[in-house]
Amino acid sequence: MIKKNNSKNENKHFASQSELKIIKSEHMGMCFGVRDAIKLVNRVANERPLTVLGELVHNSTVLNTLSNRGVKFANKPEDVMTETVMITAHGTSNQTRRSVMQQGLQMQDATCPLVHYAHKQIHKLIENGCHPVIIGRNGHVEVLGLTDDLVEYDVVLNEQDIDKINFHKRFGVIAQTTQPISHVQALVKYLKSRFPKSKVRFVDTVCQPTKQRQRAAEELAMKSDVVLVIGGLNSNNSKELAKTCAKFCANVYHIQSPDDIQITWLDTAKKLGITAGTSTPNEHY
Repeated sequence: MIKKNNSKNENKHFASQSELKIIKSEHMGMCFGVRDAIKLVNRVANERPLTVLGELVHNSTVLNTLSNRGVKFANKPEDVMTETVMITAHGTSNQTRRSVMQQGLQMQDATCPLVHYAHKQIHKLIENGCHPVIIGRNGHVEVLGLTDDLVEYDVVLNEQDIDKINFHKRFGVIAQTTQPISHVQALVKYLKSRFPKSKVRFVDTVCQPTKQRQRAAEELAMKSDVVLVIGGLNSNNSKELAKTCAKFCANVYHIQSPDDIQITWLDTAKKLGITAGTSTPNEHY
């Protein structure tokens, strides 16, 4: 079972318990896309006033640090009050980019290159006559960026969503970059069985850091009594890490920082596993 916690814990010295073994996941924490985005925003903010269009990354600690430095955040181009605006690591649509340019704003782009790849692939599939299907979380900023320029498309996250799709001769499928690849492959297989007369072309756009962290999370959970997943509560990849760990460990806690830990979680634990989402600062683990 996955548990979320925001409470402050006065006893932060759980690691001193002599019988508790702490195991860190082989792959965890910030990916290169997030690191590059933070590096870019810090460099630009040192030079001029800056507004980020949306949340740069889904981590409250990172966002608070940037806000304290004077970085502004806005959800729409028309709300930007600085001359320079930055696209987040999650990417955005060409429609939004045009809106930014039409307002005369200087645009900096922190989009992860692997998200750029997903954008290119969905448009290639459409050019080849495929009906676009995105496996991902409807309403997530990355998915909105992928779909806002499209006239017709479907976003699916489970088999029930696929059951609602209309027939098309050709389907072109990509995935939100932070979806577990095993889940994506299972849905592609189901789509093919749902439409046996259709041609289904799948392009794997799940990023390598997500694949590495998912595989490592499975291995970690198998040998842990308790697993802590450190990451923003609105971070999709952190949520997916917690779901994966919960398949192999009965006690999984999704927390935002070490301050959220409750000592009672570890009363009977011998092995504590720790992993972290791709937007989680290194100092949190």
